[in-house]
Amino acid sequence: MKCTVLFSGGKDSAYAAYLAKKQGHELSCLISIISENPESYMFHTPSITKVKKQVDVMNIPLIIQKTKGQKEEELKDLEKAMQRAQSEYKIEAVVTGAVESVYQSSRIQKICDKLGLECFNPLWKKDQLELLNDLIKDNFKVIIIGVFAYPLDESWLGKEINEEFIKDVAALYEKYKINPAGEGGEFETFVLNCPLFTRELKIKDKQIQGKNNSWEMEIEVI
Repeated sequence: MKCTVLFSGGKDSAYAAYLAKKQGHELSCLISIISENPESYMFHTPSITKVKKQVDVMNIPLIIQKTKGQKEEELKDLEKAMQRAQSEYKIEAVVTGAVESVYQSSRIQKICDKLGLECFNPLWKKDQLELLNDLIKDNFKVIIIGVFAYPLDESWLGKEINEEFIKDVAALYEKYKINPAGEGGEFETFVLNCPLFTRELKIKDKQIQGKNNSWEMEIEVI
């Protein structure tokens, strides 16, 4: 099927895109929603504008849709982007990186039903530690660019998802019930390399801001 991918630049959307292509689907375009609201219920916000750099090394067309990020109203902007993908790229399905968020998945499914599109969620209900291990196995280079829950702090920014990281988050899950893959919004990620890229992205510069257990790292990549 000809697909669009709801793409944030983070691990879940990138890995979902990879799995969709691996299963024989055509990645016709990507959709990225840029929200003015950092507390958006639907959309990933840290470093979202850097998806353009990722797209440069994916060679897949990108549709960017801006939204004010108001709850429920932002879904109208998502629908506009999906309609554009239908019109311009003749897509038949929408690929999402949804893992556990019923809020997100149910709303995307509703829009797909309205537009007559299939909704493909290849990561849905996948074991969180298994997901992290699969990222490593399939040669994804992923870093942490935002943390938003105790006891995560500034020291976690820039960490790569590797065997040591998995060991650390597994321990945090046991002690604090921190979701190992950040599905509760505990942390956000950015993909620097994966099999969909023609080359690895490099961090040229970074700026860190935040306090307590809420920190973000804005990166410049080349």
